[in-house]
Amino acid sequence: MTRTIRTARTAGSAPGARTARARALALAGAAAVLVAGLSGCGASAADDADPDRRSFVLPGDTLVVDSEESALEIVASDESAPGEVEVTRWFQGTVAVGSDPEVTWSMDGDRLVLREKCSGLVADCSTKHRVEVPRGVSVKVEEGDGSVRARGFRDALSIRTTDGSVHVTDSTGPLELRTGDGSVRAEVSSRTVRARSGDGSIHLQLGAVPDLVDSRSGDGSLTVDLPRASYRVDTGTGDGAEDVSVPRDGSSPHVVTARTGDGRLTVRTAN
Repeated sequence: MTRTIRTARTAGSAPGARTARARALALAGAAAVLVAGLSGCGASAADDADPDRRSFVLPGDTLVVDSEESALEIVASDESAPGEVEVTRWFQGTVAVGSDPEVTWSMDGDRLVLREKCSGLVADCSTKHRVEVPRGVSVKVEEGDGSVRARGFRDALSIRTTDGSVHVTDSTGPLELRTGDGSVRAEVSSRTVRARSGDGSIHLQLGAVPDLVDSRSGDGSLTVDLPRASYRVDTGTGDGAEDVSVPRDGSSPHVVTARTGDGRLTVRTAN
């Protein structure tokens, strides 16, 4: 005698549906394990012991560095060959579920384009570039999500980041420094300095009496250290203490503007 065993099925519990759910759960579990495994050991470009190097021809006396994800170091050097830009690239990256990571570099006229492609379910990448430029070149940096450090500039330097800190040292040329979310620091002897931060502190330390300092922070402390001299000072803070101790002179040719939306404001004579 043959027996027929019937099993009641609810909607959506067909064998195909159960198999699909099981596979989805297995993939999710595997991804969770991968994420847990990678979370404590993030990629660092500093671990790249064999960086790539390349020279690019610069057709004029201006350079635009266009980067999205990389940490940047921009250096002006007497040792750089005229008409050439030397770039060193460090990269570490893994993608467990998705396309292989990729970094590219190219020169389009006076624009150096640096890109990192790192996407997938479990992606962990880190890129750093050092860009060495010859003296006599004005540089404009456009950075998306990454920090920028620069040094040695006698010519005009402009740095803008969407999300990343900015730090400039050993420079005398005009500076324009802007970040949407990050700190701004400068230890320079520039005669003109403009600095903006939407959300982050600003600290400017001037080694020479400037003609103009224009600094503004939306949310963060602002400190300006100046050589001993008299200054025409314009300050203001929305919500924060204010301490201005430099000698003030309403007719001084040395103008200092410092404003914060929310943060302590300090303008003082450097020791």
